[in-house]
Amino acid sequence: MASATITRKQVTELREELTRFSMAYKFALDEITTRVNILQEEFRLTHENSPIEHVSARVKSPESLFKKVYRQGVPLNLQQIRESIRDIAGIRLVCSFVSDIYRVMEMFARQSDIEIVEVKDYIKNPKPNGYQSLHIIMKVPVFMSAHTEKVYVEMQIRTIAMDFWASLEHKIYYKYNKQVPEALTNELHEAAIAAAHLDKKMERLNNEVNVLKAHDREDDLLVGREDLGQVMVELMENIGMYTK
Repeated sequence: MASATITRKQVTELREELTRFSMAYKFALDEITTRVNILQEEFRLTHENSPIEHVSARVKSPESLFKKVYRQGVPLNLQQIRESIRDIAGIRLVCSFVSDIYRVMEMFARQSDIEIVEVKDYIKNPKPNGYQSLHIIMKVPVFMSAHTEKVYVEMQIRTIAMDFWASLEHKIYYKYNKQVPEALTNELHEAAIAAAHLDKKMERLNNEVNVLKAHDREDDLLVGREDLGQVMVELMENIGMYTK
């Protein structure tokens, strides 16, 4: 049986196709990261602080991608891979409060050229191990020289407490080669519950602080109006327009 031969032209074409494939995901991440940066800057300038504390982004390495392709039984076809593996490009946003998570999601949902394809809410419905996060699969436009391509990006949004727990769970998971002792698994689950309680407590405290700040602003406004009124009276007295 004759072995298949690959010509130099075929190798070149394959290399170019793989370059275009990975390039699209890099550009999609650049696009979504720019939008996140704009939102952060807008909030710093107009609202004093941003609901987004930290941002990280990555494109799956070829090794990681093809392990997932093999694990899920996806045909070795780039178009099939594009449609089946939707987290090749991923961005993670870390927020201070749970309410900020949904607020940020709504900001992206309002952007007319971004298509929200799927939302997995592991905050309202945590995974059995206690994992919490909001996962959003979206299609992001990438504007090439000759065409516009919609590329899948997975956005994960979580609180600082959720992110700390997930990072620790990930380290333990791989330290034990995915065979984590049951006692440790139970403790991780308890820690996830504690993190959720902490998030609720911090949200409540933040709401109380916001109410106090709103009252302070109202008091400042009243004082300002009284001062302005006195200045107006004095001015009108000086020009003979006001008499007691």
